[in-house]
Amino acid sequence: MTVQVHIIGAPTACQDGIKETWREIAGWAAKQLRARFGEAVQVKYYDLFDPDCPSMPPDTQLPCVLVNGQVLSSGEKVSVPAIRKRLQELGF
Repeated sequence: MTVQVHIIGAPTACQDGIKETWREIAGWAAKQLRARFGEAVQVKYYDLFDPDCPSMPPDTQLPCVLVNGQVLSSGEKVSVPAIRKRLQELGF
């Protein structure tokens, strides 16, 4: 059994150009979760403008973290401890 963690974000414009901060954070989170849970957890980052980006539920904000399609957080920082807690609640 595997669990899907989707992190939806978008590039941000700043004085130095376009930053991919949420993509970088998602990559870091994926490494942390893979170290703890192995291949049982699949983490994927989506840019809001990607054609294959999952639909965001109403009233959610970026970044949005979905665990098995359910909103874990919206408009908050991407929290590895919160994701880990949800995964443990799911039996991982």
